[in-house]
Amino acid sequence: MASSSSFCLLAALLALLSWQAIASDPSPLQDFCVADMHSPVRVNGFACLNPMDVNADHFFKAAMLDTPRKTNKVGSNVTLINVMQIPGLNTLGVSIARIDYAPLGQNPPHTHPRATEILTVLEGTLYVGFVTSNPNNTLFTKELNKGDVFVFPEGLIHFQFNPNPHQPAVAIAALSSQNPGAITIANAVFGSKPPISDKVLAKAFQVEKGTIDWLQAQFWENNHY
Repeated sequence: MASSSSFCLLAALLALLSWQAIASDPSPLQDFCVADMHSPVRVNGFACLNPMDVNADHFFKAAMLDTPRKTNKVGSNVTLINVMQIPGLNTLGVSIARIDYAPLGQNPPHTHPRATEILTVLEGTLYVGFVTSNPNNTLFTKELNKGDVFVFPEGLIHFQFNPNPHQPAVAIAALSSQNPGAITIANAVFGSKPPISDKVLAKAFQVEKGTIDWLQAQFWENNHY
């Protein structure tokens, strides 16, 4: 009986270790694995293009990340460069984004389900923060100035806000995934298609159903381009 229990414990530990080993972007087993966007093969990521067909353009994009972007109604614009724009990023576990903030603009609370983010302020000032998971839900915040760097741990809700009513702000973010994903909390909860039942949300947020109906009627605009 003891032997059986030990075996089960060992199997459980090995399963956990195996899960940790595959819980991020797949590691390259060769110099590169340029994404073959037209391959019918479905894998975690993208199948590899024949190395004989690879050229320098597969690792390049004239992204003009030095050019200001127009912001949306929440006052931000996220220009993400991931594997969809640069096929050579496949299996390399990294992407980058330029984020523009209007005066008093924000990149609203969101998560990246597959990536840690490290953000550098290029211009202006940003008030940033993230919230830890249940049960503590601790808020960590910091005001950043030009040249400052801040890290948002993988999967945690975080945000950035430009507190200056007169000047825009700009940041560059590096993310630890070729395809980090983004879930903007308000958009996901109140703008899902089809909508989440207003009864469910009214109970969850402890508000009247009419408040939920009003929120669901709003246009929840995406700020990722």
